[in-house]
Amino acid sequence: MGILSLSNISQVFKSDNGDTITALKDINLDIKEGEFVCIIGPSGCGKTTLLRLIAGISKPASGNIILDGKNIIGPNPMCGMVFQEFSLFPWNTALKNVEFGLKMQGVKTKKRKEIAKEFLDLVDLNDFGNRYPHELSGGMKQRVAIARALAQNPVLLLMDEPFASVDAQTRNMLQKALLEIWKKTKKTIIFVTHSVDEAIYLSDRIVILSKRPGRISEIKQVEIKRPRNRTSGEVNKLREYLLMKIEHNK
Repeated sequence: MGILSLSNISQVFKSDNGDTITALKDINLDIKEGEFVCIIGPSGCGKTTLLRLIAGISKPASGNIILDGKNIIGPNPMCGMVFQEFSLFPWNTALKNVEFGLKMQGVKTKKRKEIAKEFLDLVDLNDFGNRYPHELSGGMKQRVAIARALAQNPVLLLMDEPFASVDAQTRNMLQKALLEIWKKTKKTIIFVTHSVDEAIYLSDRIVILSKRPGRISEIKQVEIKRPRNRTSGEVNKLREYLLMKIEHNK
């Protein structure tokens, strides 16, 4: 068992007309401490649903999720989340946004400001602490969101397509920055993406979900040495394989 263990997880929803929809079925997954895992699969296969279950935002219809030896039964402070949308408070500065979670935890003003500055520095935004979100680029906003999640010292960092809203050049820059942050913090990261290229570039392992109801069709170890060349033969071979698997699972 790793730091995170999912056992026989299934999830169902009721549609507007009363039909039962099975979103996920029989998910079994162990993730080791410090591991970087990406989740890919066809649109609508339950990637975000799975992330929400791990975070405790939703409850599974069946199965158990254990994080750091504790059963997840509700919203979990051990999980930090970064969403596709930047989710920053527009009336707060970058520094105040990073401080927010710490304030909710009751951390004293001086201490939380110190922590917030430390993590803004980690994402290379220490000079932008007094800027408001509308004064920041999309990439800067997402780095603030990452700093905010990390400032609470989560056991697990959950990321739901966090770079999907930025241009390709900024996306590549954020991917490199995230890997540097991961090396420094040694956090366990679960990263949902539609991009096979992104999954290959970032992860230790790639979890491939099938079409709905989402099942794990394969878990692929990425054995390509870092830093990875996005156009190398090894990367191209793995890309072709993963695209074939996703197409087959539609």
